[in-house]
Amino acid sequence: MNPYARRFSEDPREQSLTTQSYYLATAPAAGPWPRLEGAVEADVCVIGAGFAGLSAAIELAQRGYRVVVLEAEQVGWGASGRNGGQAIVGHASDAPIENQLGDDAARTAWGVTVEGLHLIRERIAQFNIDCDFVPGYKYLAVNERKARALHAWYEHITGFYQHPHWQWVGRKEVGEHIASPRFHSGLHDTLSGHLHPLKYCRGLARAAQSLGVRIFEDSRVTAISKGEPARVKTALGEVSARFVVLAGNSYLGALVPELQPRIMPVGTYVVASEPLAPALADSLIRERAAVCDSNFVLDYFRVSPDHRVIFGGRVSYSGMTPPNLVAGMKRRMLATFPQLGEGVKVDYSWGGFVDISMNRAPDFGRLAPNVYYLQGFSGHGLSLTGMAGRLVAEAIAGQAERFDLYARLKHHAFPGGAMLRTPALVLGMAWYRLRDLL
Repeated sequence: MNPYARRFSEDPREQSLTTQSYYLATAPAAGPWPRLEGAVEADVCVIGAGFAGLSAAIELAQRGYRVVVLEAEQVGWGASGRNGGQAIVGHASDAPIENQLGDDAARTAWGVTVEGLHLIRERIAQFNIDCDFVPGYKYLAVNERKARALHAWYEHITGFYQHPHWQWVGRKEVGEHIASPRFHSGLHDTLSGHLHPLKYCRGLARAAQSLGVRIFEDSRVTAISKGEPARVKTALGEVSARFVVLAGNSYLGALVPELQPRIMPVGTYVVASEPLAPALADSLIRERAAVCDSNFVLDYFRVSPDHRVIFGGRVSYSGMTPPNLVAGMKRRMLATFPQLGEGVKVDYSWGGFVDISMNRAPDFGRLAPNVYYLQGFSGHGLSLTGMAGRLVAEAIAGQAERFDLYARLKHHAFPGGAMLRTPALVLGMAWYRLRDLL
């Protein structure tokens, strides 16, 4: 039995999620890494072996720090190994950064996300990571009203941030970019792109190990004793470290109760079709770019190297998998590409949690002078997580300007408290779905 599938079924938070992941079926094996047993010492203990934690480990090791990474499950088990694979410039919402921090800081933060996309390319080349990276991203509106709003945003981004990688795709040109009846117009971005996230995550783990990072799987952290040094405890071991980096995002749970109210774990779901005829697969999206629509409750999709449509969406704030998930996702896929035909099969379906902040801006900061946290990527994390690791490494090394820029952002707890925030968000999501339909 696949060890990842076993972990999905044993974790009660994952029991409602499907486990037939295309990524697990197609990624080469990595590890396994040992379980932490006994006491070890390090300069930095990183909690979480996803994109952010492994990026921090790489950056710190390259600066000469002794690094230990603790992972409760396996490398890439959480959102880093299950997401839609789209590496996109910008934040899930840039408005809070502009409104709270001002123009100069907002432009610096935008530059961080641009650097993040270059960082992906650099690490793929430096560490020879085979992860199917394809450049190109299309952000498309489904009707004229959405198109007007998207064009206004496009003009703001290209003007305010002087971002040169976007071009507007008008109503008459959109059919040259995507063979779908759904879309009115949109934009094309040459800097963003897509990749196989689990291959990339496992590649980062191998890169970190090659730099001397010690990775321990099946080593869930049970307690953190703040101090100098900090002590990070698991069931069978303990790490004594000068610094701690919390990079577990929505999976940290009760370990850090002071952060839990500011993050909402949101379920998102993906299916992968059977392999298509190569000519049909090539005809769907020009240059096989990644695509996302501009709805609040959005669909995102791309074509894989083995000619499958990988189609995601159907977010759930309730923590429960939507009923008839595969049939519902297939309907949305066929509404986008009716030429696939009703007979097309769905070979894989899976889901996972992303960590959403209240304002959908990143939430970085410190719980103590030597305990850092990275969370709140809000579905825009594939690129930004890499930079989060770089920024926290800079801060630990004494150059905290960019980390502190994000740490200045104010974040609020989700309304309703532990008992009522999920029902409140379910109602809110129903409202946004209605708005998208209208």
